[in-house]
Amino acid sequence: MSETEAQVEEVEAPVEETEAPVEEVESEAVEEKSQPQAKKEEGPEKWGIAHIYSSYNNTIIHMTDLTGAETVSISSGGIHVNADRYESSPFAAMKAANQVVESAKTKGFTGFHIRVRAVGGVGSRVPGPGAQAAIRALARGGFKIGRIDDVTPIPHDTTRKKGGKRGRRV
Repeated sequence: MSETEAQVEEVEAPVEETEAPVEEVESEAVEEKSQPQAKKEEGPEKWGIAHIYSSYNNTIIHMTDLTGAETVSISSGGIHVNADRYESSPFAAMKAANQVVESAKTKGFTGFHIRVRAVGGVGSRVPGPGAQAAIRALARGGFKIGRIDDVTPIPHDTTRKKGGKRGRRV
Protein backbone atom coordinates (compact mmCIF):
# COMPACT_ATOMS: atom_id res chain seq x y z
CA MET A 1 0.00 0.00 0.00
CA SER A 2 2.91 2.28 0.38
CA GLU A 3 3.26 2.32 -3.40
CA THR A 4 -0.33 3.50 -3.87
CA GLU A 5 0.12 6.20 -1.27
CA ALA A 6 3.20 7.41 -3.14
CA GLN A 7 1.23 7.44 -6.43
CA VAL A 8 -1.57 9.42 -4.78
CA GLU A 9 0.91 11.97 -3.44
CA GLU A 10 2.48 12.32 -6.90
CA VAL A 11 -0.92 12.90 -8.44
CA GLU A 12 -1.90 15.47 -5.82
CA ALA A 13 1.39 17.37 -6.01
CA PRO A 14 1.07 18.37 -9.70
CA VAL A 15 -2.53 19.40 -9.15
CA GLU A 16 -1.47 21.79 -6.41
CA GLU A 17 1.34 23.19 -8.57
CA THR A 18 -0.99 23.93 -11.48
CA GLU A 19 -3.47 25.72 -9.26
CA ALA A 20 -0.88 28.16 -7.87
CA PRO A 21 0.25 29.57 -11.25
CA VAL A 22 -3.37 29.96 -12.34
CA GLU A 23 -4.02 32.21 -9.35
CA GLU A 24 -0.90 34.27 -10.14
CA VAL A 25 -1.98 34.72 -13.75
CA GLU A 26 -5.40 35.88 -12.62
CA SER A 27 -3.87 38.38 -10.19
CA GLU A 28 -1.58 39.71 -12.94
CA ALA A 29 -4.53 40.07 -15.30
CA VAL A 30 -6.41 42.04 -12.66
CA GLU A 31 -3.43 44.35 -12.20
CA GLU A 32 -3.17 44.95 -15.95
CA LYS A 33 -6.86 45.83 -16.20
CA SER A 34 -6.60 48.38 -13.40
CA GLN A 35 -3.87 50.34 -15.23
CA PRO A 36 -5.08 53.13 -17.53
CA GLN A 37 -4.65 52.32 -21.18
CA ALA A 38 -2.72 54.64 -23.49
CA LYS A 39 -4.66 56.40 -26.24
CA LYS A 40 -4.29 54.96 -29.70
CA GLU A 41 -2.84 57.18 -32.39
CA GLU A 42 -5.28 58.09 -35.13
CA GLY A 43 -2.88 57.44 -37.99
CA PRO A 44 -0.27 59.62 -39.68
CA GLU A 45 -0.27 63.36 -39.21
CA LYS A 46 -1.42 65.45 -42.15
CA TRP A 47 0.22 68.86 -42.49
CA GLY A 48 -0.67 71.83 -44.62
CA ILE A 49 0.26 75.48 -45.18
CA ALA A 50 -1.95 78.44 -44.23
CA HIS A 51 -1.18 81.41 -46.48
CA ILE A 52 -2.42 84.68 -44.94
CA TYR A 53 -2.43 87.73 -47.20
CA SER A 54 -3.23 90.81 -45.17
CA SER A 55 -3.47 94.32 -46.58
CA TYR A 56 -5.31 97.40 -45.41
CA ASN A 57 -8.19 96.55 -47.75
CA ASN A 58 -8.75 92.82 -47.14
CA THR A 59 -7.48 89.65 -45.46
CA ILE A 60 -7.34 86.40 -47.45
CA ILE A 61 -6.63 83.03 -45.83
CA HIS A 62 -5.71 80.23 -48.23
CA MET A 63 -5.03 76.71 -46.89
CA THR A 64 -3.03 74.32 -49.10
CA ASP A 65 -1.24 70.99 -48.77
CA LEU A 66 2.52 70.94 -48.06
CA THR A 67 3.45 71.40 -51.71
CA GLY A 68 1.28 74.50 -51.99
CA ALA A 69 -0.29 73.20 -55.19
CA GLU A 70 -3.53 71.69 -53.88
CA THR A 71 -6.03 74.09 -52.32
CA VAL A 72 -7.77 72.76 -49.22
CA SER A 73 -9.83 75.83 -48.35
CA ILE A 74 -9.91 79.55 -49.01
CA SER A 75 -11.78 82.42 -47.40
CA SER A 76 -11.51 86.20 -47.17
CA GLY A 77 -12.70 88.89 -44.83
CA GLY A 78 -15.00 90.37 -47.47
CA ILE A 79 -17.16 87.22 -47.47
CA HIS A 80 -18.11 87.64 -43.80
CA VAL A 81 -18.93 91.37 -43.50
CA ASN A 82 -21.32 93.63 -45.36
CA ALA A 83 -19.43 96.93 -45.58
CA ASP A 84 -16.26 97.36 -47.64
CA ARG A 85 -14.51 99.25 -44.85
CA TYR A 86 -14.70 96.21 -42.54
CA GLU A 87 -13.06 93.72 -44.94
CA SER A 88 -9.62 94.16 -43.34
CA SER A 89 -10.90 94.22 -39.75
CA PRO A 90 -9.71 91.67 -37.18
CA PHE A 91 -13.28 90.40 -36.78
CA ALA A 92 -13.60 89.57 -40.48
CA ALA A 93 -10.18 87.91 -40.47
CA MET A 94 -11.16 85.80 -37.46
CA LYS A 95 -14.37 84.66 -39.14
CA ALA A 96 -12.49 83.75 -42.32
CA ALA A 97 -9.90 81.79 -40.32
CA ASN A 98 -12.61 79.88 -38.45
CA GLN A 99 -14.20 78.85 -41.74
CA VAL A 100 -10.84 77.59 -43.03
CA VAL A 101 -10.27 75.68 -39.75
CA GLU A 102 -13.60 73.87 -40.01
CA SER A 103 -12.96 72.89 -43.61
CA ALA A 104 -9.43 71.65 -42.82
CA LYS A 105 -10.69 69.55 -39.88
CA THR A 106 -13.19 67.75 -42.08
CA LYS A 107 -10.40 66.93 -44.55
CA GLY A 108 -8.21 65.36 -41.86
CA PHE A 109 -5.45 67.94 -41.35
CA THR A 110 -3.71 67.89 -37.95
CA GLY A 111 -1.17 70.70 -38.28
CA PHE A 112 0.07 73.45 -40.54
CA HIS A 113 2.76 76.02 -41.13
CA ILE A 114 1.74 79.68 -41.44
CA ARG A 115 3.00 82.09 -44.10
CA VAL A 116 2.08 85.75 -43.57
CA ARG A 117 2.29 88.12 -46.52
CA ALA A 118 1.79 91.88 -46.73
CA VAL A 119 1.44 93.92 -49.92
CA GLY A 120 5.20 94.42 -50.32
CA GLY A 121 6.97 95.82 -53.37
CA VAL A 122 6.42 99.57 -53.47
CA GLY A 123 3.44 99.14 -51.10
CA SER A 124 3.35 98.57 -47.37
CA ARG A 125 5.69 95.93 -45.95
CA VAL A 126 3.67 95.74 -42.73
CA PRO A 127 0.80 93.22 -42.63
CA GLY A 128 -2.68 94.66 -42.22
CA PRO A 129 -4.77 94.61 -39.04
CA GLY A 130 -6.33 91.22 -39.80
CA ALA A 131 -3.09 89.20 -39.81
CA GLN A 132 -2.72 88.92 -36.04
CA ALA A 133 -6.36 87.98 -35.52
CA ALA A 134 -6.18 85.35 -38.26
CA ILE A 135 -3.10 83.72 -36.70
CA ARG A 136 -4.75 83.61 -33.28
CA ALA A 137 -7.93 82.08 -34.67
CA LEU A 138 -5.93 79.42 -36.50
CA ALA A 139 -3.99 78.63 -33.32
CA ARG A 140 -7.20 78.21 -31.33
CA GLY A 141 -8.57 75.79 -33.92
CA GLY A 142 -6.85 72.81 -32.30
CA PHE A 143 -4.09 72.25 -34.86
CA LYS A 144 -0.37 71.84 -34.34
CA ILE A 145 1.49 74.89 -35.62
CA GLY A 146 4.90 74.36 -37.21
CA ARG A 147 6.60 77.57 -38.22
CA ILE A 148 5.36 81.08 -38.89
CA ASP A 149 7.14 82.81 -41.78
CA ASP A 150 6.92 86.30 -43.26
CA VAL A 151 6.91 85.92 -47.04
CA THR A 152 6.28 89.56 -47.97
CA PRO A 153 7.91 90.27 -51.36
CA ILE A 154 10.69 92.81 -50.83
CA PRO A 155 12.46 94.19 -53.91
CA HIS A 156 16.26 94.11 -53.88
CA ASP A 157 16.33 97.11 -56.16
CA THR A 158 12.99 98.81 -56.62
CA THR A 159 10.49 100.07 -59.14
CA ARG A 160 9.45 103.69 -59.15
CA LYS A 161 6.58 104.67 -56.93
CA LYS A 162 3.64 106.25 -58.67
CA GLY A 163 3.38 110.01 -58.57
CA GLY A 164 6.09 111.10 -60.97
CA LYS A 165 9.28 113.08 -60.44
CA ARG A 166 7.82 115.66 -58.08
CA GLY A 167 5.65 113.19 -56.11
CA ARG A 168 1.95 113.37 -55.36
CA ARG A 169 0.74 117.00 -55.23
CA VAL A 170 -2.32 117.59 -53.11
